[in-house]
Amino acid sequence: MAARKKKRAIRKPRKAKKNQTSNTFGRWFKKLLFGAFVILAFLFLSYTGYLDYSLREKFEGRRWAIPAKVYASPTELYSGYHITATQFEKLLQQLHYRLDYQLASPGSYYKQGSQINVKTRRFRFWDAEQKSQSIRINFSSGRISNIIDLVSTYPVAIVRMDPVQIASFYPTRKEDRVLIKLEHVPDSLVHGLLATEDRDFYQHFGLSLRAIARATLANIRAGSIVQGGSTITQQLIKNFYLTSERSWWRKINEALMALILDFHYSKDEILEAYLNEVYLGQDGASAVHGFGLASEFYFGRPLQNLPLYQVAALVALVRGPSYYDLRRYNKRAISRRNLVLDKMHEQGFITLKQTAEAKRQKLDVIAYTHRAVNRYPAFIDLVQRHLRQEYREDDLTSEGLRIFTTLDIRVQNVLEQTLEAKLNELEKRPKSSKLEAAAVVTRRENGEIAALAGGRNKGNAGFNRALDAVRPIGSLIKPVVYLTALEYPEKYTIISRVSDRSFRLKGKKGKIWAPRNYDRKEHGDVQLHTALAQSYNLATVRVGLDVGVARTAKTLRNLGVTRHVNLFPSLLLGASPLAPIEVTQMYQTLAGDGFATPLRSIHAVISSEGEVLQRYPFTIRQVVDPAATYITNSILQEVMREGTGRSAYLHLPKRLNLVGKTGTTNALRDSWFSGYSGDYLSTIWVGRDDNKPTGLTGSSGALQVWISLMGHIAKQSVDLIAPDNIEMVWIDPENDLYANEQCAGAKQYPFIANSAPVQNSPCINSPINQVKEWFDRLLEKNVW
Repeated sequence: MAARKKKRAIRKPRKAKKNQTSNTFGRWFKKLLFGAFVILAFLFLSYTGYLDYSLREKFEGRRWAIPAKVYASPTELYSGYHITATQFEKLLQQLHYRLDYQLASPGSYYKQGSQINVKTRRFRFWDAEQKSQSIRINFSSGRISNIIDLVSTYPVAIVRMDPVQIASFYPTRKEDRVLIKLEHVPDSLVHGLLATEDRDFYQHFGLSLRAIARATLANIRAGSIVQGGSTITQQLIKNFYLTSERSWWRKINEALMALILDFHYSKDEILEAYLNEVYLGQDGASAVHGFGLASEFYFGRPLQNLPLYQVAALVALVRGPSYYDLRRYNKRAISRRNLVLDKMHEQGFITLKQTAEAKRQKLDVIAYTHRAVNRYPAFIDLVQRHLRQEYREDDLTSEGLRIFTTLDIRVQNVLEQTLEAKLNELEKRPKSSKLEAAAVVTRRENGEIAALAGGRNKGNAGFNRALDAVRPIGSLIKPVVYLTALEYPEKYTIISRVSDRSFRLKGKKGKIWAPRNYDRKEHGDVQLHTALAQSYNLATVRVGLDVGVARTAKTLRNLGVTRHVNLFPSLLLGASPLAPIEVTQMYQTLAGDGFATPLRSIHAVISSEGEVLQRYPFTIRQVVDPAATYITNSILQEVMREGTGRSAYLHLPKRLNLVGKTGTTNALRDSWFSGYSGDYLSTIWVGRDDNKPTGLTGSSGALQVWISLMGHIAKQSVDLIAPDNIEMVWIDPENDLYANEQCAGAKQYPFIANSAPVQNSPCINSPINQVKEWFDRLLEKNVW
């Protein structure tokens, strides 16, 4: 007994120690749990705070990067404007106008014989706002005969069409949208979304437990996922903030952010953001976001003008833009559209009559025409280069700027078609293969670039030859040489005799330069105008050396060429290389009668709010002597009549009085032509990228392309206006002396005042001439 008691006495302390350890562990575990809870709570609150901050920062800041939109020059319609009914209908299709015999809304038209009825769109330009008009345009003989206002029945003097969008400057993610305000959204759109996507939107707090339960029950009954439980707020979060990853973590984030968004912002703010963000289709590489853009993309009209049946079709896209594609899956899309209408009726948003009427309608989706990402890459390249001098890249791709350019899409399309056809034709000649080309077309009156091609492949956004192909220009430099000489009338006139004989010139390092004519012949003493018209090299170099290479280079700079040129005698034959755009600037100043008009590709830039940020007005300043320029242009008309450009009149009417000059470089590597009509100036270059010979002269290559192009676009003749100090004088070609029109073979030439010959030709006092004068006086007195 004593032993047992002793054992118990020994065991009792051990039991107390065990209980003590157990209590200690319990207290430690509770502390651990509490600490973990505190840490998790801290982490949760910190993460929630982070979500709150990042969500509000984006929602309250710049929500979307809106790409800049680039527009072509608007077409201005007036009586006499050269355009056929077919061409105008094609323009309307490019503008996404739809066929509608009722002209129910802006952006609609229909054709009746030789007339087209149109309801134009309202459009904000850089200088004025064009209101919507209902007009009838009558066509006759390839032009507009008159324009009638369908409301007042009065004639309309001029109508400016909304311009064609030719490009967009996108950010890294190629998303596009047309921002809309909730107050401008049709009620039917909001009702359609509430009925099908989130009927409890204005009651829940970002998450709808009722919707989740309803969707779960429907899915169980169907045996598949037929309904979702996401609210409009959750859908906005999913599209605006999160990636497309499917995971529990993403769903948790979505729920938390929906609660935060609903806490901070009103339902109308959330709904407006959703209307602008929701993904509704794909246009090539760019995504169509928001109902504003979707309305234009599918139906060619602003959202506020959509009827109920088309609004419901857009709502149908929310569930799956690819699956319910309005163009590809018409029956499927109509079925979903009708379901949307039924849901709207069930919720009391529309009547049974409205539902039935809307269901009877077709979708009336416009034909798919790819909305421009970059329709004319070479021209857009030029526009971007100009803009980057004044705007940051981020501003061009995210601020929703609207850029109005000078491009004439009709001229551009003709240019592209001409290059393709003529280069294929030229390549059939011996030694003419792998040809490339570049071209610049301007409006003669103001230097606006109407069209530009950087190569024969119109869709190629690579090397832009119009801007970057710097090649010797050959004889295109010769008008500059003679213009320089004619600025010294006491020494050079249009009939001055110049030597076209061979010579040898020794350079600084003893190298001999011996230029030759293209025909390898010498032509003796010739009149100055003949030397230029026939493009004689020897005479040109002699004149250039006499007036000075530096003075010729100065004239080149005055004409608008800023590139550095080497002051070598070879400059006088075009050895110094220029790009086609630079040649065009040079000839633009000649076409401007000695007044420089810098080439322009942009009219104006306006902000997304309509504020004019930058305008590029027409500017002009005198840079070379107008009288000397007039004489030079007169000789360039002779080039076209009798010289190297004479083949033009085999295809073009002589009434155009064309002005131009060919250019050919050594070994026939480069073929050039630059010239103008009364309305357009065009520069064409034809050559090879590897700089190998083409087998083409300026006449046989570039001129043929120019003829074909101008045959389609040139309508006005060149009417050179002589300055006050120009006098027209009859000259006897036998002796270069003063004559009159009775002298046999006498021609009239322009001279700067006091520079014409004063000595009479013997023909003036000849018996034959006197008899002619006697008969002329009798005719004047009506003796007969």
